[in-house]
Amino acid sequence: MSQFDFIFMLTRNDRTVEDAATHLETALRAGVGHIGFKDIGLPFDDLARLARRIKDAGARAYIEVVSVDRESELRSVRAAVDLGVDFLLGGTHVEDVLPVIAGTGMAYYPFPGRITGHPSILEGDTDSIVASAVALCRHPGVSGLDLLAYRAQGDVPALIRSVCAAARKPVIVAGSIDCADQIAAARAGGAAAFTIGTSALDGRFPAPGTNLEAQLAAIMQASAGPAPHAAAHLFP
Repeated sequence: MSQFDFIFMLTRNDRTVEDAATHLETALRAGVGHIGFKDIGLPFDDLARLARRIKDAGARAYIEVVSVDRESELRSVRAAVDLGVDFLLGGTHVEDVLPVIAGTGMAYYPFPGRITGHPSILEGDTDSIVASAVALCRHPGVSGLDLLAYRAQGDVPALIRSVCAAARKPVIVAGSIDCADQIAAARAGGAAAFTIGTSALDGRFPAPGTNLEAQLAAIMQASAGPAPHAAAHLFP
């Protein structure tokens, strides 16, 4: 069976935090192997230093694009290519992004559904989100999906199950996860991974302490163990 992965985001409210470099060192000491940041919040040079440090430490580097207009998204994607991250998450302009990342080896996980606002919100009913997920996964250059499940209305566990079953590619559950029950729902629904940023940095995840070390330890404990479906792993 494949591992169910925790991706720690150096972000709060969909922006990379100013003290991301300090939190990165805490995460590396804790043994977190998947670490990311957003395309906004810090200058490019600072993001480049984060990406280099993550990769030099042997972890996987992620960038999540939350820009909502086409031109801003493409600027962020070009920056991601220059940063050399392993995973490009988010964004919605798939037809425009695929030529930019062609040949880079970067895994690409766009948002299914209709995304609005900042912090990003997932709109639409389950059927429309599933239809979007299926359409995105038809693109050979799309590695999987970045599902803002807990930024959607309605039955979130059912949404996760439906998207994971229909997509037939790995699904990352992202956005506003702040407790072990939500992690369990992502795992049970067939997701390959989940992201947490704000709740850990703000000390909101249920843990013996509110400091980041205690938060990460609790999250890693909640996520430990195999994913239920080997085919859903981030790294096929």
